[in-house]
Amino acid sequence: MKNWKYSILTFIAVTAILMFGFTVTRLNTPVKKAHAFVPPKGCVFRTVMGEESSMFNAVHKTPEKVLLAVDRGLAWMIKAQNEKGGWGAGSHSRQDVFDPHAVPADPATTAMVAMALLRSGSTLTNGPYANNLQKGLEFLMNATENSDVNSYNITDLTGTQIQTKLGQNIDVILTAQFFSNMLDYVNHDGILKKRIQKNLNTCVSKIQRAQDANGNMAGAGWAGVLQSSFATNALESAQAKGAAVDDKALEKSREAQKNNFDAKTGEVNTEMGAGVMLYAVSGSARASAKEARRVEEEIEKAKRGGSLTHDAPATAENLQKIGFDKTDAMKYATAYEVYQSAKVQAQRDDVMDGFGSNGGEEFLSYLQTGESMVIGKDNGWQQWYNNISGRMLKIQNNDGSWNGHHCITSPVFCTATSLLILSINNDIEKLTKIGD
Repeated sequence: MKNWKYSILTFIAVTAILMFGFTVTRLNTPVKKAHAFVPPKGCVFRTVMGEESSMFNAVHKTPEKVLLAVDRGLAWMIKAQNEKGGWGAGSHSRQDVFDPHAVPADPATTAMVAMALLRSGSTLTNGPYANNLQKGLEFLMNATENSDVNSYNITDLTGTQIQTKLGQNIDVILTAQFFSNMLDYVNHDGILKKRIQKNLNTCVSKIQRAQDANGNMAGAGWAGVLQSSFATNALESAQAKGAAVDDKALEKSREAQKNNFDAKTGEVNTEMGAGVMLYAVSGSARASAKEARRVEEEIEKAKRGGSLTHDAPATAENLQKIGFDKTDAMKYATAYEVYQSAKVQAQRDDVMDGFGSNGGEEFLSYLQTGESMVIGKDNGWQQWYNNISGRMLKIQNNDGSWNGHHCITSPVFCTATSLLILSINNDIEKLTKIGD
């Protein structure tokens, strides 16, 4: 018993000595000042906790199958170039003519091809199709410079597939869009840049004069909503390049497109869209994308700054709280609602079927939906791209081209539009800047 008690006392004494020594050591050791944990920039912790907004994820590697499809499409399209440097879609009365060399070149089709070449990597000085692009540019500048100053369009051609289905003035609209795109690639040649800028202003003037009181373009075709929608796009891009765009004309053009879709009821005005929902909602999404992006960015900024709660919705009331006046708050809130609803509608399978088969109008609508999502910095664009690229690859012809099965059947126009869709990843930065 005595030995047992002695062992316990010895253990306690040794433990006390060890603990005293450890405490002395700790007291004699300098204590480092504690620092709060700061997560690195871009950390998911910051995003979840609202310290910074989730960034637009623009990185998306183009699949090998898509790259191959684009190369085949480009090779086919280059062979279709007219000896005068342009490309043609053919007449509405002869939609059965698929030979690109059996039809005259027209500005609308040439502009679409030229934009596809740019987006696919060729410029005036680099790329495999630099020479073809140079000829296309010259064709369009000559068409613009030789056009009647009092006319709305830049060509004497009438009755083309593109004019009949989209509108009589679609040539000047698509050409204006091309000139805006082209200005990024001519800094090496000051004289050429000034010439393109002058031609762009000529086109902008014609577009604005052709606008009716409601903001739509005169001379609407079967799917006139698309002509007016692309006019909005053209004015928006031209303004970003310093062209003489009337702010009121652009605003009126945007409003006309947004008014085709009622976000609260889901009703779509297809009166100018041949009764096809796809044509109208894709235009509504595109016209409201820039404003919707501003709403998203301002609301997120206010949440991070504490002006709004983390779950505050993007309403007119909340926009007024963070500094928008009443009129702008209503306008931007409506644009946000239109964009959020229209982009969803435009991606529904039954809506994407359009008129029931593939035509140039369907391809143009797909293009508008995708570009609107990039301009709006909408991360959902990648899901859209995966879906639409799979759809486009399934219908590519064996020779590398695409063609429509109703209305705009032209293989040149449809191939150019398809290439613009599939190579959209190359223009992420430029499209994003449009929405700044």
